[in-house]
Amino acid sequence: MSETVYEFPLKEKVRNYLRIEQLISQLKSGASVPSAQLQMYFFEQLFTLLDLFERIDIRTDIIKDLDAHEKNLVYWSQHPNIDSSALDQALKSIINIRDRMKTAKKFGSSLKDDKFLNSIRQRFAIPGGACSFDLPSLHYWMAQPNEDRQDLMKTWLLSLVDVEEAISICLSFLRERGSFSKVTAQSGFYQGVAEDKNELIRVRCATDQGYYPTLSGNKYRYALRFMWFMPEAGQSSSVDTPVEFAISAC
Repeated sequence: MSETVYEFPLKEKVRNYLRIEQLISQLKSGASVPSAQLQMYFFEQLFTLLDLFERIDIRTDIIKDLDAHEKNLVYWSQHPNIDSSALDQALKSIINIRDRMKTAKKFGSSLKDDKFLNSIRQRFAIPGGACSFDLPSLHYWMAQPNEDRQDLMKTWLLSLVDVEEAISICLSFLRERGSFSKVTAQSGFYQGVAEDKNELIRVRCATDQGYYPTLSGNKYRYALRFMWFMPEAGQSSSVDTPVEFAISAC
């Protein structure tokens, strides 16, 4: 049986973490393809990421979380039967990235100041605005050898290494806080109560049964409803039969 994991944030901070994680992953995918036309996807995701950085102060949340992770690791280092070498390595990584976060400029500032990116960014907000007659400079860039294009994209991605590492650490600690347990959604519906520390609900379920989960709620209480991806004619879009799945409250 094929399965996948759905992640539902209970706090805005985690929602932003997941968005940044996905956008950076999509940037890497866009930068890896050899086609200049497909590399246009890279710019779309890059400018979406820059817009996100301008709307939120994610660095404050990251530094606060890294401080908390450092304190927890220091606490656990005092317990017996702890892999001290692995803990020390994790602690050094957290302190290193945390210190870089505190001294770094605002995320994406170097990309925002890039003359080429700045000259094409506004046109990407217009449907079809990246045509050659709108952006001849972009058309020129697309005509360059693929090696040159990919080298430049790698340079742009390097400016995001710190935020990528910090987000990866924060989400890794968060995901590891919970463990999956099997439950059943009667009539396709499941309700749960979140604890104070819960910030993320993870749902693991089958992908070959024709349904997917949706979540509503907040940091106190949440409800899962399973929906048919392609309901038959006259059929309700909500699943009305028992659904077995696994859930992790992180």
